[in-house]
Amino acid sequence: MGDMTNSDFYSKNQRNESSHGGEFGCTMEELRSLMELRGTEAVVKIKETYGDTEAICRRLKTSPVEGLPGTAPDLEKRKQIFGQNFIPPKKPKTFLQLVWEALQDVTLIILEIAAIISLGLSFYHPPGEGNEGCATAQGGAEDEGEAEAGWIEGAAILLSVICVVLVTAFNDWSKEKQFRGLQSRIEQEQKFTVVRAGQVVQIPVAEIVVGDIAQVKYGDLLPADGLFIQGNDLKIDESSLTGESDQVRKSVDKDPMLLSGTHVMEGSGRMLVTAVGVNSQTGIIFTLLGAGGEEEEKKDKKGVKKGDGLQLPAADGAAASNAADSANASLVNGKMQDGNVDASQSKAKQQDGAAAMEMQPLKSAEGGDADDRKKASMHKKEKSVLQGKLTKLAVQIGKAGLVMSAITVIILVLYFTVDTFVVNKKPWLPECTPVYVQYFVKFFIIGVTVLVVAVPEGLPLAVTISLAYSVKKMMKDNNLVRHLDACETMGNATAICSDKTGTLTTNRMTVVQAYVGDVHYKEIPDPSSINTNTMELLVNAIAINSAYTTKILPPEKEGALPRQVGNKTECGLLGFVLDLKQDYEPVRSQMPEEKLYKVYTFNSVRKSMSTVIKLPDESFRMYSKGASEIVLKKCCKILNGAGEPRVFRPRDRDEMVKKVIEPMACDGLRTICVAYRDFPSSPEPDWDNENDILNDLTCICVVGIEDPVRPEVPEAIRKCQRAGITVRMVTGDNINTARAIAIKCGIIHPGEDFLCLEGKEFNRRIRNEKGEIEQERIDKIWPKLRVLARSSPTDKHTLVKGIIDSTHTEQRQVVAVTGDGTNDGPALKKADVGFAMGIAGTDVAKEASDIILTDDNFSSIVKAVMWGRNVYDSISKFLQFQLTVNVVAVIVAFTGACITQDSPLKAVQMLWVNLIMDTFASLALATEPPTETLLLRKPYGRNKPLISRTMMKNILGHAVYQLALIFTLLFVGEKMFQIDSGRNAPLHSPPSEHYTIIFNTFVMMQLFNEINARKIHGERNVFDGIFRNPIFCTIVLGTFAIQIVIVQFGGKPFSCSPLQLDQWMWCIFIGLGELVWGQVIATIPTSRLKFLKEAGRLTQKEEIPEEELNEDVEEIDHAERELRRGQILWFRGLNRIQTQIEVVNTFKSGASFQGALRRQSSVTSQSQDVANLSSPSRVSLSNALSSPTSLPPAAAGHPRREGVP
Repeated sequence: MGDMTNSDFYSKNQRNESSHGGEFGCTMEELRSLMELRGTEAVVKIKETYGDTEAICRRLKTSPVEGLPGTAPDLEKRKQIFGQNFIPPKKPKTFLQLVWEALQDVTLIILEIAAIISLGLSFYHPPGEGNEGCATAQGGAEDEGEAEAGWIEGAAILLSVICVVLVTAFNDWSKEKQFRGLQSRIEQEQKFTVVRAGQVVQIPVAEIVVGDIAQVKYGDLLPADGLFIQGNDLKIDESSLTGESDQVRKSVDKDPMLLSGTHVMEGSGRMLVTAVGVNSQTGIIFTLLGAGGEEEEKKDKKGVKKGDGLQLPAADGAAASNAADSANASLVNGKMQDGNVDASQSKAKQQDGAAAMEMQPLKSAEGGDADDRKKASMHKKEKSVLQGKLTKLAVQIGKAGLVMSAITVIILVLYFTVDTFVVNKKPWLPECTPVYVQYFVKFFIIGVTVLVVAVPEGLPLAVTISLAYSVKKMMKDNNLVRHLDACETMGNATAICSDKTGTLTTNRMTVVQAYVGDVHYKEIPDPSSINTNTMELLVNAIAINSAYTTKILPPEKEGALPRQVGNKTECGLLGFVLDLKQDYEPVRSQMPEEKLYKVYTFNSVRKSMSTVIKLPDESFRMYSKGASEIVLKKCCKILNGAGEPRVFRPRDRDEMVKKVIEPMACDGLRTICVAYRDFPSSPEPDWDNENDILNDLTCICVVGIEDPVRPEVPEAIRKCQRAGITVRMVTGDNINTARAIAIKCGIIHPGEDFLCLEGKEFNRRIRNEKGEIEQERIDKIWPKLRVLARSSPTDKHTLVKGIIDSTHTEQRQVVAVTGDGTNDGPALKKADVGFAMGIAGTDVAKEASDIILTDDNFSSIVKAVMWGRNVYDSISKFLQFQLTVNVVAVIVAFTGACITQDSPLKAVQMLWVNLIMDTFASLALATEPPTETLLLRKPYGRNKPLISRTMMKNILGHAVYQLALIFTLLFVGEKMFQIDSGRNAPLHSPPSEHYTIIFNTFVMMQLFNEINARKIHGERNVFDGIFRNPIFCTIVLGTFAIQIVIVQFGGKPFSCSPLQLDQWMWCIFIGLGELVWGQVIATIPTSRLKFLKEAGRLTQKEEIPEEELNEDVEEIDHAERELRRGQILWFRGLNRIQTQIEVVNTFKSGASFQGALRRQSSVTSQSQDVANLSSPSRVSLSNALSSPTSLPPAAAGHPRREGVP
């Protein structure tokens, strides 16, 4: 079924529906058209057509209280008639499509052309072939057999191109497969609560059918369309469908329509499911998109890679997709994939108006289709640190390679023409033309080879493999990564803002102290010591005034603790009732949820929850519970020991705070106050006037709830602090409780200089007289702040934003945040890495997050840091190795070509070096497992270059060794080994032993240098932990084996002639020298080598000012990663060289050349590229020209804003 396109799926359902509609009282069509109405129209339509929602329930053969019977045949029939709650995903790209994409690679295209020309010429035997006067045929006449074999080189190049392409395509394919696997895992984990046969059960979202009665609660993401049957205070954020960010209040008589893909922001209730899958509102839009996506693609081929999923231009930047809900996900997703941005933005504008501003480019993670992975696509402000640095480095390397290869070709051509026509004074004979052309093609191939070797194709591959490998392994460490780059960003984290409940603590609440009837009990009181009247009130207040979905179930195993289901604080209170030898179930069955008169649900503003019931004598009683300092302020009476209310004056309250609440809080307990109030039956109070209602309460009791610290947390926090990461606790709890827990966790140590603030005080300190937040005020506070208590979600967001925007430290802070509630969404999105709780987290929080902690445990965050740093290090290792190969190969090819008119390393050999060095090395080095030692260093930060001084020392040091040996072999090798010289061989001469030895030695040196590359901080023992990485060992041995085969049996295609054993020994011996030389290099102190430059640094200037993000609808960002291969980057670089020349001319008058270029490079990194602009050079030029005045300061290094004119 998944393979059908949406439209087939859709029409199929249509057909089914028409044939079966009769079995139920309404057809799918009717229900669909009903769900398209909103608000009052819908109410009227329901009244006219059906009568009321009860009647619809009857027609759908379901009961609003009992739900569906849940028998298999019934469910099956419903699925057939009304469809399944599943939206077929887009087909994955086929392997052939991936192969085609890999072929788009510029270097490969150049190589293919060169190979084809070379092939064509080898088969073309012109009449002038035998003419001795044509070329300077050094080395005597060729024998016939050799001339015949001229086609081999071309064929071999083509073959190696095919290899590269297949490897690349296979990588992409397996990557995509991995993501689909991850996705389906996320999907299977998403469950929803429905009532079946009177039992509340949790079923996978895909199992929901029309007619189900679903229970919706705070924080849910609705999986299907439905009608609101009953509930209290239900507010929904429909921005993902309508673009209106206001919360919509749902009620049976005003607006009963609940739509899939919208978020429940407050309250709870029950809904009757009326449309699922492709027939739900989200599904309909998705179907339109699926059909529209294909036409879109046809129009949009230019510069866009096919199949980068189209995504719904939903309204609000915040409405990210649902990571889990089968494919409904991607609809809600407010972003579009790269290429299709422009085409669909117009739609978005019509759809949302105000929200169109928030359309930002989708951050789809590496590879695969965006909509298949349903990643929540929050656009993080900058590129991930690593990406920025890699992009820059690739451009730099690419430019260098391009220049080198151009020079090589020019020198070869010039040398040949001068030598042939000037020195030897040969005339240009028409019949010789093909021979000359053949020479030129050979030169061109050499040039391309230099280029191929110069460009590190392995880079994108190394990044991908490293990230994908880490993500896979992180699953085992309870980190479910939803955005690939979050994994790497985590390695740079400098601050973690963590929730308290559930993350640092076990989230298993138990009441351990109570204050009832004027007595403070330090443990659970004996039931007989409490007055019966008080007891009855207490049991009713707790049982009725809590969500009925919260229960305490018997333990699963003998001797285990009872299971807590639902809200953990309420579970603690219900547990208290059970500890008092009472039972809450009878109270609840006597007063079922439908009879509750009015419910004020808990939210972060009220910090309390109240429920009103009607007593038998028609009067009303309201039970309230909430944070003690808040509820006690509203109490004017308190029950005494005899169960009578006595007056409770403010000074009694102060005394109680001192004697009861503070001591409890200092033990790290949360204090909850339970109270009630009676209202007369007439006049009925105005229930909407909350301030009057929630007042004059009578306090029943105050309880202290313990939530013990997780045993592994203090150790994890110590590791973080040692790794240079500051942990801050942000909690809604009372400040004393928070401080006590922070001390237990080790977040604060007595005697240190730190701040613990309450939300109010924090806000007072950071706002000026007008009430606006000032960054410099935040800068005074955050460095010392460790605990923020009684904080609202906005405080959390303000703090995170304040730390990220701060320029107080020289490095920009990288902040990770944990959250579980719906209200944590904004902070999770703002943070560099958002962690959501997999168990306690609401769907909304998971949506906004980058990584989901499947065990809700803080110590898993430390694992994420370790993996993140490991990714960074793996890529550095790869770079160190790759660049050594590149430097050596380029110089050898270049000088060899210039001195001997023929590169000692042939095109095919270069490609083999490229293949092993790039593909295999990236596999070997990117899969190094992380070690604890990674946590002993400080984070690198955004400005640290990718290639440190130590690495630069290693690269250049090894390059010197390799070049020295290769040139020795090249110029005196034939004397050392007593063999024929391979220099100055004619066009189709057989491969010489001489050049084979050079090639073999080169590869041996690379192999041993690969072992050196395992360490990048100058460690001595390069073999440390080598056996922990079986992939590495396999690859090194495998490469060695293939090399033997190539040299001994490669023959003509590889330009190799078989070597004797002693020659092999010499090659391996020289290779082993690499390891010794590595030790020599490690001895030289890096500090002495001041002249070494670092590379791949991200300068402040390149971080894009925020205003610009809206203009750059498509940042270089993910287009970059999607373009997968570094070459595109340097190809752009080429485009820009001409721009730079123009710019320089423009600035001759007022500014330094340096400034112009520096400015230009930062424009370069900012001008939007690829699909959006036909001519990047025009933009960057006009960009640079738009503010010539700002140049001198820019050159001096001041950051400034650049608008795209």
